[in-house]
Amino acid sequence: MSALRVLVTGANGFVGEAVVFSLLLNKRFSPIAATRSSTRLSGLCPTVSFDLADSANLPSLVAVDVVIHAAARVHVMKETAADALAEFRKINVEGTLRLAQHAADSGVKRFIFISSIKVNGESTAEGKPFKADDTPAPSDAYGVSKYEAEERLKRLSRETGMEVVIIRPPLVYGPGVKANFLSMMRWLDRGVPLPLGAISNQRSLVAIGNLVDLIITCISHSKAAGEIFLVSDGEDLSTTGLLQRLGRALGKKPRLLKFPQLLLVTVASVLGRRALAQRICGSLQVDTQKTRELLDWRPPVSVDEAMLKTACHYFKEQSK
Repeated sequence: MSALRVLVTGANGFVGEAVVFSLLLNKRFSPIAATRSSTRLSGLCPTVSFDLADSANLPSLVAVDVVIHAAARVHVMKETAADALAEFRKINVEGTLRLAQHAADSGVKRFIFISSIKVNGESTAEGKPFKADDTPAPSDAYGVSKYEAEERLKRLSRETGMEVVIIRPPLVYGPGVKANFLSMMRWLDRGVPLPLGAISNQRSLVAIGNLVDLIITCISHSKAAGEIFLVSDGEDLSTTGLLQRLGRALGKKPRLLKFPQLLLVTVASVLGRRALAQRICGSLQVDTQKTRELLDWRPPVSVDEAMLKTACHYFKEQSK
């Protein structure tokens, strides 16, 4: 049986690159990396140029069996565009649909779209985690663009017969993670006192190894077609618990000060950072029952194992 040819967009990104490296280790798959710029994957697998913003730049999909679409205009903390939704739509909706239509026209059998839990919403109430089949309630431009892309992809699937699989991950972490997670590691490594020692929220996260494992499962699983899946590590953490576990992985004792949550939110609001405080103090949980039962899938990497791998990579980068 010949290997399935799998094209991965965003192969220079955190998720896309991890997917390609995992596919390279599996003889059932033959990956193709689609990137906007040069990549360290060059020489390891075929690479093609691809830019979601360029309507004339579509990769050849001849003989490609599956597309894993991880490229996107990502959520940004400090938006500079005058019309953020319009900018997100150009890339995440129109760019995605150009690629998907091209895939359908080229005979691609399955299109796996890496969406976002932001399609469900920004936060969950106690005891009411998001489910895959909940009514979507995106509240920011990024979430709206991902939801609109999902809807257009489902319509395209009905019209063309190309199978579409949608995966909505929460915060993804692991070796090489950037943004807020990297900032937390730096704070803990430097012993910075943090007023986050009394946060009792619950948040679902997903280690990159677990997300990649689910994506690869969805490449050929017969029951994945036409479905939406939520994914997590299967163990939710409070912000305080996350910092404690991450500190343990780093070999550092976190300096966590027990400030009341209400005080944190109040001070942050005065400083114009209410949204950040809500993310730190609020809950966002996902229910992965559908993913586990329909696909018979379990996260292969534990939270502590994933954090240790993340910490080791952090120290390796610091020593360069």
